[in-house]
Amino acid sequence: MKGFLVRPVPSESVGEAAKAVARRQAGQLTLVRRRAQPAAVYITRMTLTAVFAYLLALQLPGGSSRSVLAPLTALLVVQATLFHTIRSAVQRVIGVTTGVLAAVAVAAYVPFSWWVLGLLIAGTLALGLMLRLREETLEVPISAMLIFAVDSHAAATSRITETLVGAAAGLSAGLLFAPLRVQPAKDAIGDLTRQMADLLGQMADGLADEPDPRRAAEWLDRTRALRGEIERVDDALGQAEESVRLNPRRLRYPNPAAGLRDGVDTLERAATDLRVLARAVADSARLDSGDSPVKDAETRARLAAVIAELAASVRAYGQLIESDPEPFDAPQAQAEPALSLVLEDHLEEAQRQQDRLADLLAADPAERPDGWPLRGEILAHVDRLRNELQPRSQPSAHPVRRPLRTRVRARTRVRAKLRVRAKLRA
Repeated sequence: MKGFLVRPVPSESVGEAAKAVARRQAGQLTLVRRRAQPAAVYITRMTLTAVFAYLLALQLPGGSSRSVLAPLTALLVVQATLFHTIRSAVQRVIGVTTGVLAAVAVAAYVPFSWWVLGLLIAGTLALGLMLRLREETLEVPISAMLIFAVDSHAAATSRITETLVGAAAGLSAGLLFAPLRVQPAKDAIGDLTRQMADLLGQMADGLADEPDPRRAAEWLDRTRALRGEIERVDDALGQAEESVRLNPRRLRYPNPAAGLRDGVDTLERAATDLRVLARAVADSARLDSGDSPVKDAETRARLAAVIAELAASVRAYGQLIESDPEPFDAPQAQAEPALSLVLEDHLEEAQRQQDRLADLLAADPAERPDGWPLRGEILAHVDRLRNELQPRSQPSAHPVRRPLRTRVRARTRVRAKLRVRAKLRA
């Protein structure tokens, strides 16, 4: 075409673009499948609950053969978790009963008119707020208006009984089908640890050569973006904890979400340590002096080795949380001890590499006035990140004396920490 500059595109670029689109489409299809399955389960669960409530309502004496109030109540009562289902059922029953009683009392003394209807709505709204019914506050004036317009004791009795039937059906469905949302929380924690491990791995690879200040700044920006991922993980964990509350499976097994909160707190602190470590590396890359810690090839290689071990430790920590079995699947799960040993091995190797790094970072402030604060910051933040990932042992009711090899290893770690602190003070 005239007037337009056509730039030739290499065939390799077209191929890479096609592969990227294919990968994106495959990821979208996987996401659609994951979303379709919960939607199908949700539709089936709600439909069975409503039909069950209708069949129960047919057994009431004097009930209508086409009344849909009971299934309507059941649909409104059923929530995502059993705790919210129970709360919604209790609030709806209280709201309906209060509205019906208020309408019966007013209709017994005052005839129907527009101003009486307005006063009834205002009064029942005030009652709903006083009873703290939250989302079910409007159920009080709605029930009052319906009964006040009909002015029938039979309608009032039928509304209360069918509401009770619908609430009972919703509670039964909640007891039987309320899911435990623990696995989505574990998946979110696994995604977070993989992102942190990938970032640490890229930092370790980038330190093979003298890092460009812009690349180091990108690492720092990515660590700041982890704040949003941590909030997403915290939301998923909150849903998991809500799904466990009042769940009947808690009667036989312990809380499956109990250990996840400690893991999320540990990862949040580790993300903070990672952010300040990335800032120290970025400041070192911007320092135009030979005293910069990342200017020396040997120091840079040792720092890369420590960060690589920390990346493997973060990855192992996430796998350990993801593989933690549900209480009712505990007999079949045997992966946790092996993953714990893998985590301890990476942390011990990180400790050894850190000791060698500390020898290289030791500097006299008088000889290197520009870079010695950054050297101390890098070493301190590496030590904090490693300590955060240390596995927390659960207290035992019957303490067992550890073997000699374990005690020697513990003493070695203590001595190493003391050496690091002494070098930092120096």
